[in-house]
Amino acid sequence: MTEIQHLLHQTIERLNREEKRDNRPRFSISFIRNYPGLFIAMYVGWFATLIVMLQSETLVDSVWLLVVLFVLMNGFFFFDVNPRYKYEDIDVLDLRVCYNGEWYNTRHVPDSLINDILHSPRVEPEKKTLLNAMVSRKGNLSFYDIFSLDKGANTAR
Repeated sequence: MTEIQHLLHQTIERLNREEKRDNRPRFSISFIRNYPGLFIAMYVGWFATLIVMLQSETLVDSVWLLVVLFVLMNGFFFFDVNPRYKYEDIDVLDLRVCYNGEWYNTRHVPDSLINDILHSPRVEPEKKTLLNAMVSRKGNLSFYDIFSLDKGANTAR
């Protein structure tokens, strides 16, 4: 593992700890705060369906199914999952992108990572020069930018 890969791993693990990124579902009412109109419309639609079912002789016996399905399907809206960032996901386009997105292209690296790379004696001067050029050209760098510095290097873990 190269020094840049090691520093990227450390930074990613630190972010996972600080932001409680552990792939576990956590109860949250952020759905209600972010989409109050949709939340109200769901309940209005549910009550309308319930009233129709209670008025119908053939559907009245299936009201329990409506309630169970509504509770189960609504349960998903009240849980948030913070996916873990992984070094292995950088530059990989597969089904994982559907779950956690391309975080490595949109998330900016902390300045401390750039400073660690620039001040590390184990990083080649050519890569430091390239990193300085990237910083002056782009300003904020993403995890993919740092990964691309070391893309052709040995990836043995």
